[in-house]
Amino acid sequence: MFGFIIALISGALMSVQGVFNTEVTKQSSTWTTSSFVQLTGFLACILVWAATEHDKSFLMLAKVHPKYLLLGGVFGAAITFTVIKSVAALGPAQSAMLIVASQVIVSYLIEVFGLFGTDKSGFQWIKLIGVVLFITGLVIFKWKS
Repeated sequence: MFGFIIALISGALMSVQGVFNTEVTKQSSTWTTSSFVQLTGFLACILVWAATEHDKSFLMLAKVHPKYLLLGGVFGAAITFTVIKSVAALGPAQSAMLIVASQVIVSYLIEVFGLFGTDKSGFQWIKLIGVVLFITGLVIFKWKS
């Protein structure tokens, strides 16, 4: 249940953040906004680390293998940029639906093939049907807009 609640909170925060970042971009620029978002996110993480995990060293990151797993911050910058652009072009609702559809499809492929160190789950028709239904919902949402 905890994971379910956290996922709902995450989705809500992502939607609000996308709108906030898009509105800030209208008054500045995309990369200024993206830089500010990443900087304030970094500062928030450092504060939480200092309050809760200060006994754990950042040197632990040197032991991460494979090294490409450390690209999360680069992905974060790309996500911030692409969310800002998609919300500006499509609006919050349609943008969020397409983002979630992409997340579901890519996440399912990662699970099926066991990519990036995840456990391989294998293909299941019922999950594919769920993805198809989700995409059908997107088409209906767009068609009715």
